[in-house]
Amino acid sequence: MSTKPTASAAVPEGPILRLDQLDKSYGRLHVLRDVSLEVQKGEVVCIIGPSGAGKSTLLRCINHLETVDSGTIYFEGKPVYRYPKNGVMVTDPDRVVEETRSHIGMVFQSFNLFPHLTALGNVIEAPVHVRGMPAEEAKRLGMAELRRVGIAEKAGAYPYQLSGGQQQRVAIARALAMDPKVMLFDEATSALDPELVGEVLRVMRLLASDGMTMVVVTHEMGFARDVADRVVFMADGAVVEEGPPQQIFSAPRADRTRQFLQTILDRNSQLDVGQPVGAK
Repeated sequence: MSTKPTASAAVPEGPILRLDQLDKSYGRLHVLRDVSLEVQKGEVVCIIGPSGAGKSTLLRCINHLETVDSGTIYFEGKPVYRYPKNGVMVTDPDRVVEETRSHIGMVFQSFNLFPHLTALGNVIEAPVHVRGMPAEEAKRLGMAELRRVGIAEKAGAYPYQLSGGQQQRVAIARALAMDPKVMLFDEATSALDPELVGEVLRVMRLLASDGMTMVVVTHEMGFARDVADRVVFMADGAVVEEGPPQQIFSAPRADRTRQFLQTILDRNSQLDVGQPVGAK
């Protein structure tokens, strides 16, 4: 069951994010196949699926780190980046692209922190240099975001002095400092040691309970089941099915979804708590 307040479920306006028939290939490798998806304001959408399903590529296209070959991305009801207009394909100028991207925060598998900057320095870099925020105001904002993710005491530490979980929380604070309207999480816990996963998931749960619009690519099935408003299962570059967590995890309609979830269940059942992996 979702931990989010029910008030966020009823939103009168249209989707904040809409993907319409996105296709993407790298040479002969067809990565996205006719992907269409809508995300409402305040909604948490978790995308699950096997490796190579196109999940990360989809997020990178949403944030224009990759360009789609065909199809249109709509943000707040308007087509963005590259789209047909009056029968002609048009491309947004760089300044418009950057403005759109500034409203879409992204947290990656790798933390991508600047090694020469402190935690606070990493968080305030974009507000100062992209938004032109005065340094003192940015520092106040940066400290507020570090407190939000529970790591304010590490403001003066450099990335090499932080654990993986702490670095990822700094990365989340950095994205939040731009006051995004949508947050994208690309396997945010996959590079972490198991004992550090929980501290990052706690921050993500907090953001969800605060009503942040989130699109989360994850292999953490418990998080998807408990926090998502909707779960999307992708395989072979396509959306196979989507629905509420209870339906996807308890009564999936597609054979491919059932096979994937059974594989996860079988794998997890082999790992007994307190027993070494492979022990009899």
